[in-house]
Amino acid sequence: MAVPAVAEATQPATLAGFDISESQGMPDFAAAKAAGASFAFVKDTAGVGYVNPNYLAQFRAVKAAGLIRGSYHYARPDKSSGAAQAAYLHDHDGKWFSDGMSLPPALDLENTPGAAPCYALSPQDMVNWIRDFSTTLKARTGHNPIIYTTALWWKTCTANSTAFSRDHVLWLARYNAAMGEVPGGWSAAFWQSGVTGPLPGNQDSYFGTLAQLKGLTTG
Repeated sequence: MAVPAVAEATQPATLAGFDISESQGMPDFAAAKAAGASFAFVKDTAGVGYVNPNYLAQFRAVKAAGLIRGSYHYARPDKSSGAAQAAYLHDHDGKWFSDGMSLPPALDLENTPGAAPCYALSPQDMVNWIRDFSTTLKARTGHNPIIYTTALWWKTCTANSTAFSRDHVLWLARYNAAMGEVPGGWSAAFWQSGVTGPLPGNQDSYFGTLAQLKGLTTG
C-alpha cells in the first residue's frame, strides 16, 4: 500500500477520531460520531499473550455507528518475533475487511515500563523486527500495517530509519498543541494529540479528506 498524499502536518487536521482499549469499555460510539468523529482505532492484542476482551464488541460497534475502524497491536519485540506477533494479531481477529470501513491494522511501537529501552534491540535489529511483522501481516491481509510511534522512540530505536516511509502510513503520537517533528522521512497521516478530550479515549486526527481516509480502507 502506497502512502497517500495528505495535507502538510503544519495545516489543521481535517478529520477527528479516537482510539480505545479494554479500559474504555463500550463508549457511546453514535454520540462520538455526532460529536464529529470520523474514525476510531481499537486495541486488539499485545505481544503473544494478551487479547482485549472487549475488542470484538468495540470493533463491531465502531462500524455500526458509521465510523471507519482500525485495530492495533501493541508490539513487544522482547517477547517473540515480528512474524509471530503479526500472526497472533491476525489469528485473534485483527484482520482487514473489504467492507470500505476497515483500515489496515496498526502496529504500536513504544517503550514498555519495566522493559529495557528499545527492548534491548539494536536499531538494525528493530528495523528487521518491524519488517518481519509487516511482511507477515501483508501476506495475510494484503496490507502493510499502519505504524504508530513517537518521534523520540523512532529516532532512538531505529536510528530514524526511512525504510518504511514509502509504503507504510504513519500514526504519530505527541501530546501537544502542535505535532512537531515527524521522523523517518514520513509525512504523518494520523496524529494522536492527547489522552483526554471531547471524544472517548485518546484523541486523534487525520490529515486529509474523508475520501482520502476511505482510500486507506481499499488501497
